[in-house]
Amino acid sequence: MNRPYHIINARIINDGEIFRGELIIKNNRIDRIIKGQSGKIEEDAEVIDIKGKYLLPGVIDDQVHFRDPGLTHKGDLYSESKAAVAGGITSFMEMPNTVPPVLTQDLLEDKYKLAAQKSLANYSFYMGASNDNIDEIIKTDPLNVCGVKVFMGASTGNMLVDDPDTLNDIFSKSNLLVAVHCEDEDTIRQNLQDAREKYGEDVPIEMHPVIRSEEACYKSSSLAVKLAKKHNTRLHILHLSTARELDLFDNKIGLDKKRITAEVCVHHLWFSEEDYKKKGTHIKWNPSIKSLKDKEGLMEGLLNGKIDVIATDHAPHTSDEKQNRYFKAPSGGPLVQHSLIAMFELAHDGKLSFEQVVEKMCHNPATCFQVEKRGFLKEGYWADLTVVDTEAAWDVDKSNVLYKCGWSPFEGETFRSKITHTFINGNLVYCNGRFDESNRGQRLKFNR
Repeated sequence: MNRPYHIINARIINDGEIFRGELIIKNNRIDRIIKGQSGKIEEDAEVIDIKGKYLLPGVIDDQVHFRDPGLTHKGDLYSESKAAVAGGITSFMEMPNTVPPVLTQDLLEDKYKLAAQKSLANYSFYMGASNDNIDEIIKTDPLNVCGVKVFMGASTGNMLVDDPDTLNDIFSKSNLLVAVHCEDEDTIRQNLQDAREKYGEDVPIEMHPVIRSEEACYKSSSLAVKLAKKHNTRLHILHLSTARELDLFDNKIGLDKKRITAEVCVHHLWFSEEDYKKKGTHIKWNPSIKSLKDKEGLMEGLLNGKIDVIATDHAPHTSDEKQNRYFKAPSGGPLVQHSLIAMFELAHDGKLSFEQVVEKMCHNPATCFQVEKRGFLKEGYWADLTVVDTEAAWDVDKSNVLYKCGWSPFEGETFRSKITHTFINGNLVYCNGRFDESNRGQRLKFNR
């Protein structure tokens, strides 16, 4: 058990309100939350005066690619979890398209063993789906695995699930949440052929949202919703990129009652197709960054409750890999160190409130995935906490990027807020640029 902490002079963001108060950590959990000033310091506790900074639950990122095992020249569970912790992320859910792809229970458990050795943050791993591993999917325990990931459109790796019978089996037989990447492969293939006929091998990056189009996204996501409604599947659609897809989702019922939920990623809220000229393949993602209208529509969907979660889809590649022509440059980019701060920046600009950032990045992932005792500041919950200084401007450049790949799509940005402290399971793992690596994160558990 760690030493108790008493955090004072905090502006606490939790459950839709902001109030001044104090928080006491004992035995790795939140022991007490005090509104106002108590005037009394907890006995034997280490006092941390955060001097009016914001105290919020640690971020839960439900979609990352940390590249471990098999692709560790790009990133690994140690390097990327460390960057995540510096970004205020205390728990992550990692995708199965590693090498080898996680398509069996043994391979899934191998990743949990790796994380127990290497990860500074709490963790869960998705079971992967293929056209022939339904038996392995059915074996997955919903109490200690976040979900099953289905690529309804090949992104990276060889995990495309395109057989109608297999999809029907997964949606009808899975005992846990089904998370899907939705892009229609036939539509993309036709668009690629058209682009090649016009440009040869020198397709400009500006064609990416034309190739991986609105139609490709909508056709696939509407199929996923149709299957989920048919089988009453617990469906979570990842990284929405179009305003059109919002018609598929409901905002008239509470999140805890929804069977179909949706996520948007930081890059789709921050960038639009206008940014390809400056950023090039460094903002090549699948699904693609699309129009300004889509970007604005996604923000509207986030605010009106059709979109439930903000995540990153953190997917590092080396700078050399990204600096290729269109067909050779891989899709994906690193985001976990800067995701919370980027959303605070949008809050500074009046696009959403600090309370809404916390709702979509902390509370809702916990509710959506039924994470046990995390995602909120509540007495008895694990002490996963983040402190944000909203008056500490800093510039993103290579010297302060922690990703193993060594670059960020936010290079050159000035953020007005900064993460100063990150507690994980009651341990102060990050404090003003310094890490305490004496503890490792825990495997997430789920109340299902």
